[in-house]
Amino acid sequence: MATKHRIYGISFGSVYPHYVTKAEKKERTKAELDEIIRWLTGYSQKELNTIIDDGTNLETFFDQAPELNPARRLITGVICGVRVEEIEDPLMQEIRYMDKLVDELARGKAMEKILRQPAPTEA
Repeated sequence: MATKHRIYGISFGSVYPHYVTKAEKKERTKAELDEIIRWLTGYSQKELNTIIDDGTNLETFFDQAPELNPARRLITGVICGVRVEEIEDPLMQEIRYMDKLVDELARGKAMEKILRQPAPTEA
């Protein structure tokens, strides 16, 4: 049996302040960050606030996400030297999707571009 990656046991609440700092350093807001995380996971703001405070680890954070956004599959690019669309471990891919969205926010990308929408289907 393969051992789990250590990042899975890290609490979301311990990672979140780093995301806030990264966003705010680049003149983005905590509200924008929260919107991205809610878009990705389906958590409400109240649920997100509870998770930040209660020690929920990243594995549980994604396992219990109300509705992972199907449009997250449109997230592509490199994070930590790895293409997110090529990550084979499903949980690691979810974590890296979140990292990628935070990076895009910090780089000044427009919210409507970050919150990807699937192309309309032909009727």
